[in-house]
Amino acid sequence: MGKFMKSGKVVLVLNGRFAGRKAVIVKNYDDGTSEKPYGHALVAGIDRYPRKVTKKMGKKKLSQRSKIKSFVRVVNYNHLMPTRYSVDVNIDKTVVNKDAFRDPGKRRKARREAKSKFEERYKTGKNKWFFQKLRF
Repeated sequence: MGKFMKSGKVVLVLNGRFAGRKAVIVKNYDDGTSEKPYGHALVAGIDRYPRKVTKKMGKKKLSQRSKIKSFVRVVNYNHLMPTRYSVDVNIDKTVVNKDAFRDPGKRRKARREAKSKFEERYKTGKNKWFFQKLRF
């Protein structure tokens, strides 16, 4: 079986606080590490999706409704569902990495980095499916 959990792949988080949310794999660890001896991935995803916007809305309302809340997390492969989609959001790996979880300031900075990249991508209008709430 080939390795398909690669960085840039869109996944759905199945368990935990962010269950049902879409995320992008930032870095994958297929063989695990010493502290986590199972396959897992560092993912950045959307906690709060942007709201619907229409043409007649003003600039202020449009900017308010286009805000995204993001999350950065290390998730076991068993709790991820891969999709056929991939998003080429170039998240800075020097900011968003496993070391960011040790310090709350770095974690906040990593979340802010993911948020800015997601909002930037949302405003271009590409990958519309990724920025819509999962309906089930």
